[in-house]
Amino acid sequence: MHQANKRLICLAFLAAATSAPAQAQSSGGTLAKIRDAGEIRLGHRDVSVPFSYLDDNQKPVGFAMDLCTRIVDTVKAELKLPALQTRLQPIQLSTQIPLIENGTIDIVCGPATNTLERQKVVAFSNTIFVSSIRAVVQKDAPIKTFEDLGGRPVSLTSGSTSIGLLSARAQEKNFQTKNILTADHAASFLALTTGRSEAFVMDDILLASLIAGSRTPTDWRIIDDSLRTEPYGLIIRKGDPEFKALVDKTLVAMMKNGEFQELYAKWFTRPIPPKNVNLNFPMTAPLKDAVANPNDKGV
Repeated sequence: MHQANKRLICLAFLAAATSAPAQAQSSGGTLAKIRDAGEIRLGHRDVSVPFSYLDDNQKPVGFAMDLCTRIVDTVKAELKLPALQTRLQPIQLSTQIPLIENGTIDIVCGPATNTLERQKVVAFSNTIFVSSIRAVVQKDAPIKTFEDLGGRPVSLTSGSTSIGLLSARAQEKNFQTKNILTADHAASFLALTTGRSEAFVMDDILLASLIAGSRTPTDWRIIDDSLRTEPYGLIIRKGDPEFKALVDKTLVAMMKNGEFQELYAKWFTRPIPPKNVNLNFPMTAPLKDAVANPNDKGV
């Protein structure tokens, strides 16, 4: 009996020892992590114009980067750490969620669709953009709907929601595409422009940016057919209401004082670096609604 008691106490001690770090991390949260490290870590993309991409000096710029800069200012004020350092971490669409989960980065400063599936492992800020999943094709291609892609090679970016959505439409309408998976949007668009694929399926704004930055923008068009309308949010760690409240508070303040709308105009309706291309993508009705009624609803 004595030995059994000793064994139980030993097991209890081991359980407490192994669970303590996890409890400490969850109770501390992102703000405590930032305070302890003396830095906030922002994940940025390299080619997601105009949200998060590299300019001529290889510096990350874009709409999402500007929003994150305002959030960093709020964090500095909240923690009373004006000298807080910002560390920039390059990410891919396929690595952004794992890097949030393992603590490598604190927030994703790029375009990320807020889905119910992703909400199982990460959290999202209030909506910062609303896009539609469409396809870019050659201007004269006989492709008007996704059904017209049956039997054709199609570019898709690994880790994107487009893959599952196209698969669902194909199953529903009984057609098949020859999918070409690539590491990023630039590679997917390159597959199209070099003739390896006949369409690239992705969020319409990202397609518009790739077309605008291409050598021959008039050679390409985006089809009207859409697989889904998708809200974008900034990805943060799940189960951290304090940090999420700070992020959302910053965004709501910007939406109310007009700074959000001004930043949108800067990146979507005016010439942007590095080539001074204008995307000519005014705020859509769904986004105007998300700005008027801030929310973090996923799809």
